[in-house]
Amino acid sequence: MSHSITSVLSQIRTLQNQVGQTAPLADVPRSNAIQGLAEGNAVAAPSFSQALQGAIKGVNEAQQKSGQLAAAFERGDASADLAKVMVASQQSSLAFRATVEVRNRLVQAYQDVMNMPL
Repeated sequence: MSHSITSVLSQIRTLQNQVGQTAPLADVPRSNAIQGLAEGNAVAAPSFSQALQGAIKGVNEAQQKSGQLAAAFERGDASADLAKVMVASQQSSLAFRATVEVRNRLVQAYQDVMNMPL
């Protein structure tokens, strides 16, 4: 996978070099919005990888909580009733299925980008 990412990055760099050689944009006046973007006055938002890691961590925590409740119920712990166990189980199952669906869509989007003609 890292080889294909490296390949995509090298293709992007090649295209940037080609564009930079053919059309200099120094003469084009910029609007205020474009100048603001060029100066880097953007609000610090979490990166995609940080957001993805947070989501995966949340799914992992839900699954661990579900497992702990199920184990407590099996031991006969009074604090773990069947309703709590079932709700936690369904929540972790739903979170996992949603994560798998997001992963599938990301893979499909990546494949679509890789199959685009240049």
